[in-house]
Amino acid sequence: MDYPIYECRKEIISALENVLSRLKYDCKIKLEIPPEGMGDFAFPCFSLASIVKKPPNGIAKKIADMIEKNVWIDKVDTQGGYVNFFIDTKHLINSTLKLILEKKEEYGKLHKKNKKVIIEHTSANPNGPLHVGRARNPIIGDTLVRIFRAAGYSVESQYYLDDMGKQVAILTWGINNLDQNDVPKQDRNKPDHRAVGFYQKANELMEKNEKIAKEINEIIKRCEQGDSKTIEMIQRAYSPVLMGIKESLQHINIKIDRFVPESMFVRDKSVDSVVKKLRETRYCHEQDGAFYLDLKTFGIQGRNTRFFFTRKDGTTLYATRDIAYHLWKAKQADILINVLGEDHKLESKQVEIALKLLNAKTLPKAIFYAFVSLPEGKMSTRKGRVIYLDDLIDESIERAYLEVKKRREAELSEKKMKKIAEIVGIGCLRYNIIKIQPEKDIIFKWEEALNFEGNAVPFIQYAHARACSILLKGKNMKKKLESNVLNHTSEIQLIKQLARLPLVIEEASISCKPHIITTYLYETASRFNQFYRDCPVLPEKNKVLQSSRLNLVDATRIVLKNGLDLLGITAPEEM
Repeated sequence: MDYPIYECRKEIISALENVLSRLKYDCKIKLEIPPEGMGDFAFPCFSLASIVKKPPNGIAKKIADMIEKNVWIDKVDTQGGYVNFFIDTKHLINSTLKLILEKKEEYGKLHKKNKKVIIEHTSANPNGPLHVGRARNPIIGDTLVRIFRAAGYSVESQYYLDDMGKQVAILTWGINNLDQNDVPKQDRNKPDHRAVGFYQKANELMEKNEKIAKEINEIIKRCEQGDSKTIEMIQRAYSPVLMGIKESLQHINIKIDRFVPESMFVRDKSVDSVVKKLRETRYCHEQDGAFYLDLKTFGIQGRNTRFFFTRKDGTTLYATRDIAYHLWKAKQADILINVLGEDHKLESKQVEIALKLLNAKTLPKAIFYAFVSLPEGKMSTRKGRVIYLDDLIDESIERAYLEVKKRREAELSEKKMKKIAEIVGIGCLRYNIIKIQPEKDIIFKWEEALNFEGNAVPFIQYAHARACSILLKGKNMKKKLESNVLNHTSEIQLIKQLARLPLVIEEASISCKPHIITTYLYETASRFNQFYRDCPVLPEKNKVLQSSRLNLVDATRIVLKNGLDLLGITAPEEM
C-alpha cells in the first residue's frame, strides 16, 4: 500500500492532467502546500499565463470549474492565480492513522530505490580535534545520510582523509622529534587533544627554523612520491587523532561508514592517470615544468583561471588527488554529494571542470555551508584559544542540565537528570545547526537552542515526552481505533500534518535541504500541543472517542520519534 497522501497527490495530478489536456494547455504540474485555510494542495497557474496569454486568475478559475470531485478531492476553489484542492478528510484520517500504527518506526520511509548515494562529509585534516567553526559539516552530512536512507537509497558516508598534506606532515615531524614536555599542555586527556600540542609546537618551530621547514617539506615530497615508509609513518602519527575525532562524532550520534585515505590514489597510480589525461586536453599548458588547465572559457576569472595540477618537480597537488578520488567514487555510486565549507567553492568548481574534461560518469553535488561562530564571551573559559567541538558538546549538555534541574530537581534523581541533559544537550546542538539553511551564517545562541517554547529541540522533545506520558497513564484503557469520531478541527489538522511526513522526506532528499525536517517537526509539535489543549484525552468520558484520541497520541509519538531520528536526535520518554 502506498502512503495515503501519495495516493491523494496522484489523484489530484491525474485530475489536473485530464483538465489541462482538454484545454490543450501544455505545462509541467508541480503542486505546492498552501497556507493554512487555503486547502491541502495548490496548483499555481502563473507559468501558464505566459503560454496561453491570459491572466493567471482566469486560468485558475477555468481549471477549478472543470475539476470533478472524487474519493480524494472534496472541494476545489481558487485564490489569486492558484487552484486550491481540499482533500476528503474522513478518507485521509482512516487510512493515515491505521498505516502509522501498523508501520511504526518504518512510517515515513519511502520505497527502496535501486540507487546508491555516497555522501562525503567532515573530511577534516587529522592534525587535531574538530573545532566549532566546522561543526556544521558532520551534522549536515550525517543528517543527509539519514534522510537519503529514509528516502529509499543505499547510502555510504565517506570521510576523505588528507594523509598527504602539510598539516599531517607537521604533526608527523612533531610526534617524531619532540618530547611530551616540549609541547603545550592540553585541557583534555583525549588522543586528538594530546596530539594537537605536537602539531602546534612543530608549526611554531617550522616558522622560525628553516632546517625544520625543509625536513617537513621533505616528508611531504616523499609522501607525494608514494614512499611507503613515509606514508606509514604519517599514518602512525595521525591515527590517534582520528580515533579522537571518531569519539567526538560518536558523542553526537555520527558514524562514518568509510575512511578513504588520499594516499590510496598515489599508491594505485590512479592520480598518474589523471595527470596523463589532463595533459592531453587542449586546455593544458606548461609553466616552468608545472602543468595547469586554463579555465577562462569555463567562466573562471582573474588569477584563478590557471588550475595547476602538478608542481615543477612533477608531484601532484591535493586537488589533483581529489579528482582521482571523485573518478573512483563515480564508479561506485549513482549520486555523489559533498558537504564543504564555503571556502572550498573555487576548488570545487575547478575539480568539477576537470571531471567534465575527463568524462566522469557522475558529477558531485556540493552543499556549501557557512561557518559557526559564538557570541563573544559566551564561553569565557575558552578565551584566547580555538573552541573545539568537544567544548561545545560539553557546554550544551551542561546548560541543558541546568534547565532540567531548574524544572525537575524535586521529582527526578541526579542520574535521570543527567541522562535527560545529555539527550537534550546533544539534540540542541544538532537541531540548532540543521534548522538554519547551510549557506546562512550561524551565531550559536544558547537561549535559542535551549528554548522550551519556540522553534528549538526541547519544544519538540517535550511534545514527544508528553505523548509518552499520556500513553503510559492510559495504558490500561482500550485503544480501539474509530477514526470516524475524530472530527474536531485540531484533530483533523494534526492528522493531516502526520500524513505529510513521507512528502517532507521526499522533498528534503530531492532538494538536499535538511532544514525542511526541522520546520516540519516544529509544526507537528505545535499541532500536537493545540490538539492537547482543545481535545481532552484521558478525561474524555466517551470511551470510543477517548480510545481513538489515544491512538492519535500514539501516532503523533511515532511521527515525532521518526522525525527526530532523521536529525540524529533522541526522542526522550521523559523530560
